[in-house]
Amino acid sequence: MTPDSSASSSHSPSPVASSSAIVGFSSIGHFYNHLFEPMYFVVALVLPPILGVPYEQVLTLIIAGKLLTGLFAPVAGWLADRWSALGMMVIYFFGFGLSAVAVGFASTPIEITLSLAALGAFGSIYHPVGIAWMVQNSQNRGKALGINGMFGGLGPALAGVFAGALLEWSSWRTVFIVPGIFVMATGGAFVWAMINGKLKDVKIVRHAEPKLDMNDTVRVYIVLTLAMLVGGMFYQVAQSSLPKVFEEGLGGLFGNGTSGVGLAIMAVYGVGGVMQIVTGNMADKYPLKWVYALFIFLQAPFILMAMGASGATLFIAAMMMVTFNIGALPAENSLLAKYTPGKWQATAYGMKFIISFTFSGLGIYLTAKVKETTGSFDGIYLGMAIALFVMSLVTLTLPSERAAKKHTPYPLPAE
Repeated sequence: MTPDSSASSSHSPSPVASSSAIVGFSSIGHFYNHLFEPMYFVVALVLPPILGVPYEQVLTLIIAGKLLTGLFAPVAGWLADRWSALGMMVIYFFGFGLSAVAVGFASTPIEITLSLAALGAFGSIYHPVGIAWMVQNSQNRGKALGINGMFGGLGPALAGVFAGALLEWSSWRTVFIVPGIFVMATGGAFVWAMINGKLKDVKIVRHAEPKLDMNDTVRVYIVLTLAMLVGGMFYQVAQSSLPKVFEEGLGGLFGNGTSGVGLAIMAVYGVGGVMQIVTGNMADKYPLKWVYALFIFLQAPFILMAMGASGATLFIAAMMMVTFNIGALPAENSLLAKYTPGKWQATAYGMKFIISFTFSGLGIYLTAKVKETTGSFDGIYLGMAIALFVMSLVTLTLPSERAAKKHTPYPLPAE
């Protein structure tokens, strides 16, 4: 080490400290990213008389935002790869927070649609940028993804109780304005950390994975694409339908009104979020293919159990199907990182979220249409259970993993 580099390093955060800060900000960003959409689905229970439109139409107001979230994700990932992940995260925090505040000031269906579209456009930055940035800078990839996933799961968990409480104590507008301000404040803290040198890219150098032949590589991407489509669609179906399902089927198990629904949503997504710590560790210790296939398969029986159920049975079924749905994500993200060159990972995550948010976002439209046509969500639940069961079998065609020696990664400054 030269004297100059030694002096420089004394003013820089240690690699471990910087890596921890990156995991921290990435996880908080993930929490925010999954907070507003489930809050909207709770708010949708009270908007029909306010806007003068039916409940099923209120659900569809968010579809444009979902489409933009997916369509803009590859662009955000590409910009992070070619320009700056840190710069893109700054844009994310401020743009996302401001858009949330704009939703709170909207008064008509068109204004709400446009504000939610802006929320989706800025929200598109997080997954391709925030997750790839964290993966490239984390000491233990699976553990980091588990922590990050837990925060993502806590978003919808706290969204339910937060939205339910504010709807009863204040106004639906505060549901978006108050957390929007917090998002922008976090952006301010992020900029402060950058300016003071407490937050830097610290690439983790990993021993290269065994190279796959072209046939294996193509097979991995085809299987992951299909699995992301099916899993992402069910995530949207569950998130958009559960507030209404709980309102109609829990029978006051957690109390009456929107606060009771919010408490039930909090419990369901809270358990699912915390479980990602467990599934993240599993992704580090066991073959990813089998962890991924198992969690996809286990969703199907609990979806079937939820159909026509009520009370405690409905709650348990919903909690388990959501837990296994989001529990599959650490293994899914690890698989994507494993088979993607580091310099293209943000772009690859961007492509993933075209699938998860654009095509899978159509699940919201299908959910609303099935409810409008049949009066229940059973049809869409049955279809998703079948699709997930079949997908779990398809996932078993992923390449087998050979036991590899454990290597301790070490950090180097980003180029």
